[in-house]
Amino acid sequence: MSALEPGQDTEEPGRDGAAGDWQPVADNVLEQLSRAIVQGELAPGAKISEPEVARRLGISRAPLREAMRRLEERKLVTRAPRLGARVVVLSPERIQQIFMLREAIEGMAAREAASHISDEDLGRLRAQLMQQKTRSEQIGAVAYLTRELDTDFHATIVRASRNEFLVKFLCDDYGPLIEMCRQRQRSMPERAQRAWLEHMRIVEALEERDPDLAEIMMRKHIAAARRSLQAQAATATPAKKSRGTVRR
Repeated sequence: MSALEPGQDTEEPGRDGAAGDWQPVADNVLEQLSRAIVQGELAPGAKISEPEVARRLGISRAPLREAMRRLEERKLVTRAPRLGARVVVLSPERIQQIFMLREAIEGMAAREAASHISDEDLGRLRAQLMQQKTRSEQIGAVAYLTRELDTDFHATIVRASRNEFLVKFLCDDYGPLIEMCRQRQRSMPERAQRAWLEHMRIVEALEERDPDLAEIMMRKHIAAARRSLQAQAATATPAKKSRGTVRR
């Protein structure tokens, strides 16, 4: 099923509605476009045809323009004169910038989480890791990392920091861009096993309630992920002449 399809939240108010009436529609369009980009339905470098997206969703250009503006703010979309809007390409340089920031900020979140995380959250993190290990043994794979468990692992630690600004930055504002990077990592089986071991060391540091060790382990984990992604991106070819329309 396409990530872009009409839904009840894309139904627009009457033409006489106030400007604020468009906000729920714009929010829904933002969510759908973000999901299409993260999942690869809109490929890196693909041009996003605003008339086509508006037609597919059955909406006017007003809420779509607002959604596109917010996608630009979140760095999922770039816009250039005469080139229009395109899905961001994760070049080695861009990955370096994203992960340098993420390493510092998510390392800080892990440090804070070591002092504030609940026993319940610690239990859930360890259970997730055991679930991944059991599944990998069942299917005979080197490692097994699912999108839901990997994303929830990091989100749980960030939220355990009890810092609303860290949560907003890492989970909301730049959450989709970070998830886009993680999607790329999951296509690298040689990285998956290493990532599982790094996750386990992070959990052990949190269980010891050691802020210094938790930060170090998280920073090492993200730095290793950066190096793997940069190596992959160096050999990747961006999408060419793609209109950015979605599959039916």
